[in-house]
Amino acid sequence: MYAYLIGAISEQYPTHVVLECNGIGFLIKTPNPYVFSIDKTYKVYTYQHVREDLIELYGFIKKDERELFLKLISVKGIGPKGALAILATGSVSSIISAIESGNSDYLRKFPGIGPKASQQIVLDLKGKFSDVGHLIDNNINDVREVLLSLGYSSKEVNKVLQKIPFEDNSLDEMIKIALQMMLK
Repeated sequence: MYAYLIGAISEQYPTHVVLECNGIGFLIKTPNPYVFSIDKTYKVYTYQHVREDLIELYGFIKKDERELFLKLISVKGIGPKGALAILATGSVSSIISAIESGNSDYLRKFPGIGPKASQQIVLDLKGKFSDVGHLIDNNINDVREVLLSLGYSSKEVNKVLQKIPFEDNSLDEMIKIALQMMLK
């Protein structure tokens, strides 16, 4: 199995990208091919899926995405396509938070995930994410650094950080929310 590939994106399609490494073009299925830019070099974390009649390479821009993907495909009834669809429409932290809190309703919003599959995901994966706090802590620290660099005091920043819902928002959204709270 390949842990990662480093190369330039030479082609981009709705379901995959072509990553050129040393003259070889690797077709890599990815949750969102449009996070990549053509002719830019990336380190793509990969998973090679092998079946009797198929060999596919899945790629992720972040290591956390690949780790969540691997956990999702370990769930009975969730294959690589289903796990990719989940990652394409949700953030890693919000998916993990939903699993850890047992929120199977949130998981049903993803394409191809019905009531049984969402309950199976929660049943199989709840409690298996030791890095949930790590992801949220990283986001808190990033928001804190941005606010401090903008000249806000530590006291003001800490007051706002207690009110932000870190589990359901991307880093950009959290910064926007924090700035809106600061301006009130």
